[in-house]
Amino acid sequence: MMKISLKYTFILILVAIGFELVGQKTFQPKATQFDWKGIVYRKERAFEARIHTNGGLIAMNFGEIKTYYKTKYYHLSLGYLKDPREKRLNRNLSFSFPDRSRAFAFGKQNSVINIRAGLGVKRFISEKAKRKGIAIGYDYQIGPSLAILKPYYLELLYSVESGGVTDRVLKTEKYTAENAEKFTTFNEVFGGAGYFTGFGELSVVPGIQANLGLFFSMGAFDKYVKALEIGLMADVYAKKLPILIETEAVSNKPYFINFYVKFIMGKRSN
Repeated sequence: MMKISLKYTFILILVAIGFELVGQKTFQPKATQFDWKGIVYRKERAFEARIHTNGGLIAMNFGEIKTYYKTKYYHLSLGYLKDPREKRLNRNLSFSFPDRSRAFAFGKQNSVINIRAGLGVKRFISEKAKRKGIAIGYDYQIGPSLAILKPYYLELLYSVESGGVTDRVLKTEKYTAENAEKFTTFNEVFGGAGYFTGFGELSVVPGIQANLGLFFSMGAFDKYVKALEIGLMADVYAKKLPILIETEAVSNKPYFINFYVKFIMGKRSN
């Protein structure tokens, strides 16, 4: 009887251990899986610096995040625009110490400052990026544009006779019908005037602007905005912008199409 009792006791212990192991396997909680696809933010503010084929700009974008993949934003920028035919020259002349000639764009009539505003949308076309990943998307924006024209001033060389002696003097002038011949004669130009000369004579030409780009966002749904974008931008104005002095060979135009690269940095919030 003692042997049988020990035998059945041993079997009962094995059965109890088996049930315990099964219970542990059956009721063990699943491992937690972390999904780092992002936190839902509602607002986005970003600063951008853009270089394009005929100038550059700085801008602020104020966005409202609709979904993970779509953000609407308002755009406001300040930049400059030049004609692709402009060439900066410097005669490296010394008139009187410490005056030396400044570089200038020969044949230029006006400098152009741009103020652009618009409504834009950006969409992600790749899967939601994990932390530190890169997401790809596209961005389009359209709105009004103002071209602010500032007369371009040069320092011109004039001959002045006094007491039988001819002296050379400098006069700072913008292009007019009266000085057209001297303004467009290279040897009569000493150099460029200071950039702020002419700010009291601004004029405005209205227009529209738009851009379409492809962007690469680092940590697309993180708190901080970090992105690089490439694309095309266009400005169309109500009339030709008189950047250069027109001749038979040179004509101004009312539109500009440029390739751009821009860097974006900002912050998302609730």
